[in-house]
Amino acid sequence: MKRNFTNYLALAFCIVGLTLAGCKNEADQGKTFDEAAPEDVTMDEHDHGHDHPSEGPHHGSLIELGKEAYHGELVHDEKSGAITVYILDGAAKASVPIKAESVLINVKHDGKGQQFTLAASPEKGDPEGKSSKFMTEDKTLGELLHEGDTTARLVLEIDGKSFTGEIDAHDHDHDHDHGHDEKHAH
Repeated sequence: MKRNFTNYLALAFCIVGLTLAGCKNEADQGKTFDEAAPEDVTMDEHDHGHDHPSEGPHHGSLIELGKEAYHGELVHDEKSGAITVYILDGAAKASVPIKAESVLINVKHDGKGQQFTLAASPEKGDPEGKSSKFMTEDKTLGELLHEGDTTARLVLEIDGKSFTGEIDAHDHDHDHDHGHDEKHAH
């Protein structure tokens, strides 16, 4: 008798569960789970409650550092060949001056590794002994970033902690006249 009661109880829970699962708000009919669920429930693993800009304040491509603790912003000046990396906060909006004389970009191309040093070039508002801007005039780096089989990483230290960020070698922006609609073929 006790076993039959347990079976009936389990069956009742199944029926109630299926009935509730079948009930939907009419406004949610035809929508996927993510579309019908409230916005605050559908945050994906990369959504930390802030917007994810597609480019930095200097119109460069972003490099995530330390699970978005910081960002790097890579800007390539096509005319001079210079590569500039700006260090930004977690929201990729404000400059973060760091105590460093340089940062590194490690590049792998055709199975060979190459390292480029970007020297500190402090911005006007950076405190003494710190920089939020790093540059190199070496045209080779920009050329390598255009190559199809290149992988690149930004390597730096912030407050005694090492950070490495993957650079999307084919997604970096270029410093060009924004008054013209020039696109760069890769």
